[in-house]
Amino acid sequence: MMDMPPADQPAIVVTASRTADAIGDTPATVTVIDQDRIIRIGAPLIPDLLRLVPSAAVSTSGPAGSLTQVRIRGAEANHTLLFIDGIRANDPAAGNEPRFELLNADIASRIEVVRGPQSALWGSEAIGGVVAVDGTKPGGAKARMTAEYGSFDTLRGAIGGSNGNTEQGLSLAAAGQRSDGVDSFDGTGDRDGYRNVALRGSGRLKLADEVVVGASGFALWEQSQFDGYDPATFLRADTLDESRNRLAAGRLFAEVGDRSKQYLILSGSLLGSSNRNFLADDPINRTSATRRTAALEGGLTTGRHSFVAAIDAEREAFRARDVAYGGFTDQDRTRTHRSVTLAWKMRDLGPVTTDLTVRHDMFDRFKDATSIRAGIMAKLGGGFSAAASYGEGIAQPSFFDLYGFFPGSFVGNPGLKPESSVGGEWSLRYSGHSFGAAVTYYRQRLKDEIVDTFDPDTFLSSTANARGTSKRQGIEAEAAYRPNDAIRVTLTYAWLDASEPQLATGLRLKEQRRPRHSGSIAVDGVSGRLSYGAALSYTGAHIDTNFDVFPADRVNLRSYWLAGGQAAYRVGGPVEVTLRIANAFDSGHQDVVGYRSEGRSVHAGFRVALGR
Repeated sequence: MMDMPPADQPAIVVTASRTADAIGDTPATVTVIDQDRIIRIGAPLIPDLLRLVPSAAVSTSGPAGSLTQVRIRGAEANHTLLFIDGIRANDPAAGNEPRFELLNADIASRIEVVRGPQSALWGSEAIGGVVAVDGTKPGGAKARMTAEYGSFDTLRGAIGGSNGNTEQGLSLAAAGQRSDGVDSFDGTGDRDGYRNVALRGSGRLKLADEVVVGASGFALWEQSQFDGYDPATFLRADTLDESRNRLAAGRLFAEVGDRSKQYLILSGSLLGSSNRNFLADDPINRTSATRRTAALEGGLTTGRHSFVAAIDAEREAFRARDVAYGGFTDQDRTRTHRSVTLAWKMRDLGPVTTDLTVRHDMFDRFKDATSIRAGIMAKLGGGFSAAASYGEGIAQPSFFDLYGFFPGSFVGNPGLKPESSVGGEWSLRYSGHSFGAAVTYYRQRLKDEIVDTFDPDTFLSSTANARGTSKRQGIEAEAAYRPNDAIRVTLTYAWLDASEPQLATGLRLKEQRRPRHSGSIAVDGVSGRLSYGAALSYTGAHIDTNFDVFPADRVNLRSYWLAGGQAAYRVGGPVEVTLRIANAFDSGHQDVVGYRSEGRSVHAGFRVALGR
């Protein structure tokens, strides 16, 4: 999936260097999941597809639609930076984590994942890696519609279309899903389901030769039921908890010039989020936040050399309110930061391509930070190449880590420092006409990791920067085979060794929710009227913490396989009927201790694509 044959993937990636590069010309380790695979596999939510990415550990706290975290290369859940249609989308009202459970796959056209520290390119949170999800773009199908119904009273549908082309046009899409789910507690209580709605749009208008203005935006809503803790016994129980979440953003930009020669881009974006929690329809608390950004980026390409310079400014505002605690948890906080980024890339100096990026972040709440990223790749001949890179990452403490407060339970720590990471990777790659493969070894070190603390005398929890260093190392192996359009096969395997120092003793502990072994097999293709896609992912045994006992205890969760796929048959013209199966092996797996997920399910539907 990385550095694969041109027939296997889109040829161009952007997230790996801030410039458009052929996937075989970047030292970074990149995975791209294209629109054909997204449509053919038919998974309803983006996290199901991220299980196909090496070293991406997906943890869902219950059935579909529940809180979902992704840890790349052993990093923390808030160490993955998410872009949606070019907009920074980590939620400042939810611990700076990406809200992967909100991401409806029905209107996604491409998923790009760059692994390893990328803060020199993209700033805070890019420690484990960067995930970029693109919606439908101008120049795609003129109109598309899908609908499906299946097990657990699951219903999903989507509609969208575009006109124009990649230089000038408009694209709009809407999608919705609902499911009654299963009881996530013990299987005997009420079902915990979800509802979501997603809207996305983008457009470009060419005002003159080499002058373009444009906009993109998205709005995501979700209502998710879950089982929490009994307010009387403080033990986990079959409760009527529910969260209602909203994430919306828009971006405007103006671009002058030619990306292959010289260009200038001025852009601004606004993101807003709202997270509300209820118990039996009674409000408990809510958080909300906004993020305003402005950026100016310029690039110049002369011969083998490309240069990019960028200036960014950001302001975040956080607001917390509660009913259950009489307003004692209320918070109103703001923070700002600016950054300057300089990037250089040299292509085709003989067989060698190299790049260097330096970024300086200026925070109003923390000490300024400088991040570096450097990479080199050499083509060895015969389809083989070797690559190496070094990267640094940073992550700001979340508003909750700094200022959060729950009476008698949690007090934030305003003295926290940002986390920082350094890492290197080395890979050997092969790319042929119909077959490609890569093996990568990486090492990362995280300092000042923000960890939870507990005082047994006061029974208060808080946060602190851990002493010592959290260590992560691993191996990733990938292969892809595509002899023709009828079959495309990709295989991945990842081995991870991740540990952190225990705050009290300094002894090293295995990091939780990070399987030591993981992997996947995915296949898709089209032959005549039939198209299909299937995926099999493996999650090895991993550690989690059981909070149902006092003191909390670490437990082992068993390994599991997840299998699913979809077949579509074109019955006439643009109309196809579909049949999809999820969790085909009926795995009774748990990503998080005590939270059950759905068993096997079957779904049938149809889809229509006009003018593709």
